[in-house]
Amino acid sequence: MLLFNSIMEMNLASAFAGSVRTNPAKPALYCGEREYSYQELWEQTLSVAGLLQTEFGVRPGDRVGLWLKNCPEFVPSLFAILHLGAVVVPINNFLKTDEVNYILTDAGIDVLITDAELGAHHRALESVRPQLKLLRIETFRPTATHDSGTAHNRAHAKSVSVSDLAVIIYTSGTTGKPKGAMLSHGNLLHNVESCRIVLKAVAFDRFAVLLPLFHSYMLTVGLLLPLLVGGSIVLVKSLHPVRNALQEILQRRATVLPAIPQFYRSMVNAALPQNISLRLCVSGAAPLPVQVLKEFESKFGIPLIEGYGLSEASPVVTKNPLDGSRKPGSIGIPIANVEVSIQDEQGRELFPGEVGEVCVRGGNVMQGYWNQPAETAKVLRKGWLLTGDIGYRDEEGYYFITDRKKDMLLVNGINVYPREIEEIIYQFPGVKEAAVIGKPDTRRGEQPVAFVAANEGAALDSKALQQFLRRRLADYKVPRKIFQMEALPRNATGKILKTSLRQMPLEEPMVKEDV
Repeated sequence: MLLFNSIMEMNLASAFAGSVRTNPAKPALYCGEREYSYQELWEQTLSVAGLLQTEFGVRPGDRVGLWLKNCPEFVPSLFAILHLGAVVVPINNFLKTDEVNYILTDAGIDVLITDAELGAHHRALESVRPQLKLLRIETFRPTATHDSGTAHNRAHAKSVSVSDLAVIIYTSGTTGKPKGAMLSHGNLLHNVESCRIVLKAVAFDRFAVLLPLFHSYMLTVGLLLPLLVGGSIVLVKSLHPVRNALQEILQRRATVLPAIPQFYRSMVNAALPQNISLRLCVSGAAPLPVQVLKEFESKFGIPLIEGYGLSEASPVVTKNPLDGSRKPGSIGIPIANVEVSIQDEQGRELFPGEVGEVCVRGGNVMQGYWNQPAETAKVLRKGWLLTGDIGYRDEEGYYFITDRKKDMLLVNGINVYPREIEEIIYQFPGVKEAAVIGKPDTRRGEQPVAFVAANEGAALDSKALQQFLRRRLADYKVPRKIFQMEALPRNATGKILKTSLRQMPLEEPMVKEDV
């Protein structure tokens, strides 16, 4: 088990090797009917590292792309790159060729680990980066011999320190091109240790992995945390249908479930047995509606904890505590060894109840954006990471996010936070999804506009919904337009794509009703 004071003596690969020495025969990963022991994953790690070094010429500091769907090979591929002192660049497997090309070029990637299906795009990728070489996971050798693996380990283990760059996570790029957040071995180890403390993670735990491993949240909480504490991963390949994913989670007796809000909504509506092995559920990647939290805990009696984080912070920043008060709607308190502050534009710390920008400081904060010093300077101020999120803390030190800085609306010069409106919309019967954006208004500056989707089989009355909102919100906060959609656009990790909603022609046929 990790100890905070020993972090400075480790890197991510050597930390994983420590788990292997402690639990060589223990199942480290479950996927379908297969079980993979710690020793098996480590031998595969050394085998892949050997391929990367001898056949692909990978050296310390090289950036290696990891373009894979969730699969067992993701784990040895990740640790093989780290073992060589190279840098992992996880790539969203939902991206199109042009988007992948941008990341390959920006990060200077010459070697890409992928599979046959994704690798079929190689010819299109070669047109931009002709020197690109692909290592397909179908060619992986089952194991490496222990002797060659040991020699390989001696050759590289000491060359990697906690200050070395480990991972470049490309942000979702809601405005402009995505930026690569540079995370060191120390950044990620720091966050893993903090999460171990706050989630009380132990070797007994089995973490269910549903979300994509290329996402920073699952990389830290779903992969690194369980493997570095000697636990296990239950890799669920698909969320669809939800009942099959739930069956796999229950069959493998997972104890910790990190997921997104809509998955917990699906659990509320599913018929599940009473003897669920889960001891803890964690909601991340998108805001958790209070209504979903109440319904989930009422049905299952399992703690559902909302937290907060961002790729630039490795990524976890706050969590509602397991012990003590958990406040619905709050992102909780700072995790161990991380500081959070609410600041104004000048960097002055604000008092409880005052709304400002959420700022983060600690060993988990990134080194900066890859090759973008100007963008780095915009978000790092006197040791603080400026998150771009707007919020406040209460008198007891709990933090609340009111909205993204860029999402905040100005209606007649008054700040309006879409999430406040969305929380009320979710209380209306039959609402499955909701999002509020701002549209320019010549008289008021901006006006809130709502997009909603109904639960299956439910019918929403837009006029009734608007009346419902008028009884609970100030008039200037009530959306003047409410559009019904079959489903709201989302990215791979479940975040509603408000940029897509802003670009949508509101007269499209898919819009059912305009209030």
